[in-house]
Amino acid sequence: MDSSLGGVDGSGDEGTQNLHKEKRPSYKRLSSAQTAKLEKFIKECPHPDEAQRRQLAIEVGLEPKQIKFWFQNKRTQLKNQHERADNTTLRVENDRIHSENLLMKEALKNIYCPSCGGPPYPEGEHEHFVQKMQLENAQLKDEHEKVSSLLARYLEKQMSQPELQQALLPITGSTSHEPTQGSSVNQVIDGSSCLERCLNTQIMDNDLLLSNSMGSVDLEKALMSEAVTTAMDELVRLLRVNEPFWIRPLTQEGKLVLHHESYEKIFPKTNHFKGGKVHVEATKHSGMVNIRSIQLVDMFLDADKWANLFPTIVTKAETIKVIESGLSGSRSGALQLMVEEMHILSPLVQPRKFQFLRYCQQVEDGQWVITDVSFDSFRQNTPLSRSWRHPSGCMIQEMSNGCSMVTWVEHVEVDDKIQTHKLYKDFVGINFAYGAERWIMELERMCERFARFYDEKIPNHDFEGGIDISLEGRRSVMNLSHRMLKIFCESLTMSGNFDFPNLTMENNSGVRVCIRKNTNHGQPNGMIVVAATSIWIERHYLEVFEFFIDDKRRAQPYIPSENNAVILQESFTNSMGSYVVYAPTDFKTMNLVIKGEDSSMLPILPSGFVISPSSDPNAALGVFNNGNVDISEGSLLTVAFQILACSPSGIDLLIPGSVAAVNTLLTSTILKIKDALNCNS
Repeated sequence: MDSSLGGVDGSGDEGTQNLHKEKRPSYKRLSSAQTAKLEKFIKECPHPDEAQRRQLAIEVGLEPKQIKFWFQNKRTQLKNQHERADNTTLRVENDRIHSENLLMKEALKNIYCPSCGGPPYPEGEHEHFVQKMQLENAQLKDEHEKVSSLLARYLEKQMSQPELQQALLPITGSTSHEPTQGSSVNQVIDGSSCLERCLNTQIMDNDLLLSNSMGSVDLEKALMSEAVTTAMDELVRLLRVNEPFWIRPLTQEGKLVLHHESYEKIFPKTNHFKGGKVHVEATKHSGMVNIRSIQLVDMFLDADKWANLFPTIVTKAETIKVIESGLSGSRSGALQLMVEEMHILSPLVQPRKFQFLRYCQQVEDGQWVITDVSFDSFRQNTPLSRSWRHPSGCMIQEMSNGCSMVTWVEHVEVDDKIQTHKLYKDFVGINFAYGAERWIMELERMCERFARFYDEKIPNHDFEGGIDISLEGRRSVMNLSHRMLKIFCESLTMSGNFDFPNLTMENNSGVRVCIRKNTNHGQPNGMIVVAATSIWIERHYLEVFEFFIDDKRRAQPYIPSENNAVILQESFTNSMGSYVVYAPTDFKTMNLVIKGEDSSMLPILPSGFVISPSSDPNAALGVFNNGNVDISEGSLLTVAFQILACSPSGIDLLIPGSVAAVNTLLTSTILKIKDALNCNS
């Protein structure tokens, strides 16, 4: 019986074990093809949805559940691999930094001061050194504030120059035993408070610009740097945006004019001049010019090239001092003090004189800003100027076609002590005379002239009587013509004006006469009489211009000429006005020019006509004030003649007769022009 149970028990245990073995799942390894397909799929889609898993299960030959678990396991495996790799990388980097730290600690033990050669400060002494530097900085700041306060009082004329120097001595220290020799100011004056006060001083003489004392030189250079930095910031904002600074009044044909209220909210200023005859002119204009930007920048920073670039606007230009020459190539950072004389092409309007700082800065790749701002030294007993230039200038942007886009801002304040002649009141008032548009149009004209000068392809002229001319000859004629125009424009400033009892305004119809002695090359030597006048005629300026360039009327007596003389003439017109300038010469001289000979020394004495659009000056005296100006209804005509009166000897005998002759010639010419244009009224 025992064996039977035992046998039963034994067979029961074996059956239970066999049952468990049958329930245990069977594990099968994936084939290489299945693994490759799954590996490829997980790279493209690490998180497949249920539909993708079913489709993949069919393709691989597995259950969807198996696919799900395989993806979970694979993602976990990849994550662990990445973490191990990151840990290994961080461990290596940590070891490297630890090694560098040990090397630096060893190096610090042997370091020495490059100035004195001694050991470094211990930690405690280093903190003491920092505190000492902070105290010195506070002391320098206090001295700066004291100097700024003293300068402000001086510039506002509350103290004299000796008092200023005496007050500066205890602050900055003197470089001389005599306090009148000035003081050394080595700290750069910062802040904007001194600039506005500095801009309210008097203009100085060129020889009084810089003091012999190092203190005055350092202080003046600091003020210059401060002035141009502030001016540059203001100008860039005015150049880059229109609103709210610029508006287009309907009375000024859509020109951009400064909105003074919006401007003064951002850039508050006090008027530089006092009195009821002070007015502000501020305009903005843009244009494309045919020249590379860097060439234009170089011309702006050369006084002679600058004057040649604007012959109808700038009479004289001079660089007084170059403070910074700027970077080689770009000229960025160039700073110089300049003087210039500007004019309208009429003897009835006095020229404007400016002394200003010109600063060049390359603000971006291919973009420059040229900033002009008037500057005066803090000197007494200096001549007064009636013109002041607020931050003005232009932005020059290099274009892909080799041209440049120029945006110009002209902002000046004028004290019209001698009231502008009524003929030119509106012309000046509506920003025709010195506005940004005139600068841009003259720049466009001259850049196009330069391009034609260097153009090797000679244009064909299909007109009767034309002559063949070589490339060298064309350039020689263009040089002579440009010099002729420049001499003519300079003559209209009437700088050598003389008063003659028999040539008053009452009996010469407004003819202005001046006599100048010329000894320069390029003009006849001797005494030259210049006579000029300006009148208003009721004809459109283009009609008047066409009248003067008409070949059929060229021989009429309103253009004086000599027997068998060749007339070199240049004419130009645009919306700002026109000119016709000519000079007589002989056949031999002109043949040399046409053959390409150097024409810079050939003597010429030009005369000519300038026509500007203008309204009727007698229509209403307050036309400019009420804004209703129609410049298209008439023209301002300036006529100017130059004659060689005599050689330097025999002045007393020939000049009176020459003056009377040129006055008679000019008066009769005006009458003939009016008669020819049928406007004798």
